[in-house]
Amino acid sequence: MKLSPAVITLFVATTEAFTVAPTGHGTSKINMIINGETETASEKVASVFSKLPEENAVVDKLVKTNFPGAISNKDLATRVVELLGEKGFKPSNTLLATSLCADELARELEDEFVEIYGNNFNLGGLSGFPFAGNTGFGAMAAHIPDDGFCLLIHGPHVGITKEGQIGKVERSGIALVDNCCGSAIAASNYLKGITDGGATITPKIQQFTDFQQGAVQELILPFGKRLGRAENRMRELPYALYDSQEALVTDIVNTGKGGIKKGLAVLGGIQINTSPDTLDYFHPLKFDYYDSDGNLVENMLPYLR
Repeated sequence: MKLSPAVITLFVATTEAFTVAPTGHGTSKINMIINGETETASEKVASVFSKLPEENAVVDKLVKTNFPGAISNKDLATRVVELLGEKGFKPSNTLLATSLCADELARELEDEFVEIYGNNFNLGGLSGFPFAGNTGFGAMAAHIPDDGFCLLIHGPHVGITKEGQIGKVERSGIALVDNCCGSAIAASNYLKGITDGGATITPKIQQFTDFQQGAVQELILPFGKRLGRAENRMRELPYALYDSQEALVTDIVNTGKGGIKKGLAVLGGIQINTSPDTLDYFHPLKFDYYDSDGNLVENMLPYLR
């Protein structure tokens, strides 16, 4: 996929506007690198998911029918931790970095991995695009433990209701079955207005107060025909977003890979949010490992399937 110079310029302009600092969840203790750890990463996975709902066979079939290749977050974390453990990743020497949507539902996956690795550097914004850009990646790389590793997880998200409606999801404490991802759907509607010829002409091309959404709308423009021809637009939407994000993440990683210390694992895919009483899912589309010299040395995706 090729992005236009105008789109790339827009994205670079937004990323250069800010210097991003590490963010976390809750107290500073959870964001510290803990020396002398008493639990292995695999034990932490077991502990995290012991507190979450058991797998629901009906939901499992529903998700996997609509998103072939998807696995539960529990299966994802179990396999990722096992594979990375073989390379030396452990909670005391690994920095987690994420580029996921601002939506609270996107925190489910992030928080599960935070409980395993103990810290997180946020690179993402609306729809999961890596708005921290090269500046954020460089700052993140400097925070990787000496002689340590980084796990970068990125991708958009999409909801699915218990009835199988894609692009909607039940939320805790809210009666309304809400859009998910709202930013992605708004961008899709913007794009549909252009391709269908119903868009309103406005002199307000970009507004600083909503620059991330403006960027999402521009970054989805190359996918107008693809989405227009899709059998299910809402199902195809996160995959189109992923392809756009993947081009940006790859460029950011290639630009900043000199800051990698011992190794970098990049896990990309689609988050699939379900109702509050069932497990979330993830469709892994990329799982690459870079060595200390920034060389791509292994495609680990087959081991997640």
